[in-house]
Order: sequence, then structure tokens, then C-alpha cells
Amino acid sequence: MHTRRHFLAASASFLASAKLFAADELKCDVAIIGGGLGGVAAALAAARHGCRVILTEETDWIGGQLTSQAVPPDEHPWVETHGVTRSYRQFREGVRAYYRDHYPLTDKARANKQLNPGDGNVSRLCHEPRVALAVLEAMLAPHVSSGRIEILREHVAMKADVHGDGVKAVTVRDLRSSRERVIQASYCLDATELGDLLPLTGTEFVTGFESAKETNEPHAPAETQPANHQAFTYCFAVDYMPGEDHNIDKPAEYEFWRDYIPKMTPPWPGKLLSLSMSDPVTLKERKVYFDPTLTATGPGLNLFAYRRIANRKNFTEGTYPSDISLVNWPQNDYWLGNLAGVLPAEAEKHKARGKQLSLSLLYWMQTEAPRPDGGTGWMGLRLRKDIVGTDDGLAKYPYIRESRRIKAEFTVCEQHVAADARKKSGETKAATFADSVGIGSYRIDLHPSTAGDNYIDVASLPFQIPLGGLLPVRVNNLLPACKNLGTTHITNGCYRLHPVEWNIGEAAGALAAWCVKNGKQPREVRKLQLDAFQSLLRKDGVELGWRA
Repeated sequence: MHTRRHFLAASASFLASAKLFAADELKCDVAIIGGGLGGVAAALAAARHGCRVILTEETDWIGGQLTSQAVPPDEHPWVETHGVTRSYRQFREGVRAYYRDHYPLTDKARANKQLNPGDGNVSRLCHEPRVALAVLEAMLAPHVSSGRIEILREHVAMKADVHGDGVKAVTVRDLRSSRERVIQASYCLDATELGDLLPLTGTEFVTGFESAKETNEPHAPAETQPANHQAFTYCFAVDYMPGEDHNIDKPAEYEFWRDYIPKMTPPWPGKLLSLSMSDPVTLKERKVYFDPTLTATGPGLNLFAYRRIANRKNFTEGTYPSDISLVNWPQNDYWLGNLAGVLPAEAEKHKARGKQLSLSLLYWMQTEAPRPDGGTGWMGLRLRKDIVGTDDGLAKYPYIRESRRIKAEFTVCEQHVAADARKKSGETKAATFADSVGIGSYRIDLHPSTAGDNYIDVASLPFQIPLGGLLPVRVNNLLPACKNLGTTHITNGCYRLHPVEWNIGEAAGALAAWCVKNGKQPREVRKLQLDAFQSLLRKDGVELGWRA
């Protein structure tokens, strides 16, 4: 009897282990690694067309740039009427509806069809990260409830099973429990912020700055610079409580950052922590000012109003004790090292230093920043940890401007979209791509980089997203779904912003679903079924060309 009990216990243990092992193997039509804007859009598109989707996200917030990175949307001037996909418009309308349904708006604000909750200078829709998160969760909710989409939060890709030119499975690790799951999928989409799936799968990719010999771009350097990446930024939110002392503890690296003078070409005008910086276009000194009371005037832009995400005048009296501003300025751009193409320990070191820079900027603003009244420091400046959902008050994830990028069947270069380059060719519009899967518009906006380049800010023309830019040169069933598509270091500067990333992800998700349904590979769709696929995108509300 004693032996039988032991046998039954051992059998039960074995069965439990077998169940656990089985649970660690997940199957789906489309695996989307990365839950930023491109990943969410891809998941919505693939699920809309009947696919079973597993979506992973490194943090506990989906939404990437808008949420875990805390960056209000950078959009083009026509966004209220055209130039974005139907689903992105639904997201924007959802943000405004969320405020009307859940926030005590003034009558004037409630009646404003183009409500801008923060009235920030940078966007027509400056809003709090948690509102974006709520809207995105709501958009996904029907598919999650039906079981068509499964979201694995706080999971990162660790390795991939690759056979020949195809990805069979991706292993992801739960950052909370260290449990690993193997996701088997017909198609894998890389929607990570740094293109993490590309090296894991052996997909050919590039990093940094291509040479002019490779791309013929007017602003490209003579030699390739693979380690030359744009700065990243740890964003944070602040409000202002006059008469109160909210000074944070002095950051460990404060003296370094307070005295740091960037070594740039062309030169930076002085210390990084100051109210003077390089103008992105002219590269001459640009003076700004900071006044959270919004009562004074100064030279140029008031940084507090620039990315303001809550204007208390839009809400009934007493709702907000202060306006809230999101800090994503040149003064907290970190360019002393890269996050991609380096060992994990080095990447973590640069993340830590990036956080020190942002905290040092805050401490400088609280204690030493010049005020319009001639004084120094704003000790009432309060770090709003609750806005970004972290203990240290900094965004959950750094704002990433540049990713690894696939070596694509077609690469968008400066001469395809830059205004001056097109003008020299006798053109007044960006290049037309017959295989367009979407559109976008933004300046080529490159922030200072790790090789010491100052801003590269070039006017661009409203552009298209070519399907060839979503196709790796060799791997058949992996697709980029965000800023890791076939652009160069230069054109990444206009293809990386919020609505464009969404469109890239939506196109990639729809393409994967099309291939699953029709048994075709993406290259075959481009060559043999392009018209039919583009017709599907149009029905989905994806604009493929700009209005005349």
C-alpha cells in the first residue's frame, strides 16, 4: 500500500509536469513580439482577418511610444481629416471619447470636437499615457475575450528556432517568473523597439548610418557608421505646486551632467543643462525659457507648455491643482552610448546613465534653472510618478528613436522623400511606390547621435510606405512591424513617428493574415497578388496615396 501511494504520487507529479510542459508550448497563426503601437496595430489587423494572435510586450503596458515611453503623439498637420488609417483614427477618437466619458471637462472643452486635453504645442492630441493605455486595451478587448488575441505582458524574446529561411518558433521569457514559453507560429512579426528579433532569427539587418557609397544620400557620410545611433530619452511628467518643496534627492551623477558640454559637429552652444540649445534646422543657438506658472514670457518656446498633457483650464475647477507637462527635451536626450549592438551589461549601463541624466535635469530645474523673475530653481516642480506608473518617476521604457532595420527588398532613401533632393530631380512630390501599403508625413528629424552628429533636420514630402520595405531579403515569414522596416538612418527620421509606426504594423499584420489565409509568402503577394492585397487594405481604411 505504501509503495502504491508513492507510485500514485510520482504519477501525479509526472502528469503535472507534463501539463506544465505542454502549457509552455503555444501555437498561433501570427506571433507579434513587441506590444508598442506597431505591435498593437498588427494584432488588430491580423485578428480582424481571422488569425489567432499572440502578442508579447516587455513592460506591463502595451502602447510603446504613447504609454510605456510616455511620448505624446507626433503627427502631421492634416491628421484631423486624412493621412492616417481608419483604425488609428478610431484610436484618436477613442482618446477624446475617454476624456468626455470619464473626466469632468468644462462645457467649452466638451463641445470642442478637436479636444486637445493638454493643449501642448507639439501635438493636436496631447494626453496622459494611461488614457492611451485604456483606449488601446479597449480596442483589443473583443479579440482578447474571444480568444483570438492572447497578450503576454512582461515577456521578452530569448531565442528563435530557425529552419532554412523560415522562423519556426520564438522562445520568450516571463520577466516575473523566469518561465519560458515557446511560441510556434506561421508568421513572426518583430514589433520590438530595437528590432530584437532580427539577430535572434539571423535576419539580415543594418544599424546606424549607411555610407553615401551605399545609398547615394546627400546627408550620408563617406564611410559606414554602424555604431552611430540617435539619442534615446527617459521621459517623465511634472506639475508645479507653488510654495511647496518637491526637490528630489541629488542624483549621483548630477555634477557630471550639470557641467557636461556636448561635443558635437556642428558645435552645441554650451552646457546641455541650460535653456540654450542647437536649433534643429539652422544648428545655431536657440534660446528657450521655462515657466510652469505660464505667467511670464521669455525668448522663444516655454518648455513647460511644449508637451503639456493636462491643461487644467479644460477641466472643471479643482480637478487638477496644476497643469501637467511631459519632459522630452533636448536636455535629456542621451547619446553617450547605444542600446542595440552592444552587450546587455553595456546597454543596462547606458540605460542607468540615461535615467541619471533625466533625474539630473529635473534636479537642475528644481534648484538651479534660471527663472524669468531673475531667481533660480523651481522647488515646487513635482515629479509625477503616478502618471508614468513607476517608482522612480521615469517612463517604464526609454523613448527609442532608432532600431535595427531589416535589409529589405526595397530601402527608402533620402532622395525618395526629402524636399530638396526631390526638387533637384525636378520633382514636387515624394517618390511614388506602386506597392504602397500606407502613407505618412513628418520631417526627417534626426536627434543628436552617439558619433557626435548634431541634429540632421531635413524637410520631407508626404510619403508612401512601400511593401518592399517590409520584406527581408531572405527570411520568408518574418516581417517588421514598426521602425525596423527598410529605411536608412536618415529616412528612419520620418518613418518612426506614431501614426506611421501604426500604419507599418497594420500593414504587416494584414499581410501576415493574407498569407496565412491564401497560403502565399509575402514575396509572392508583392509579385502576384498586389492589387488584391491593396484592395483589402483600402477596405480596411488604409490610405495608399496622398490626396492631390
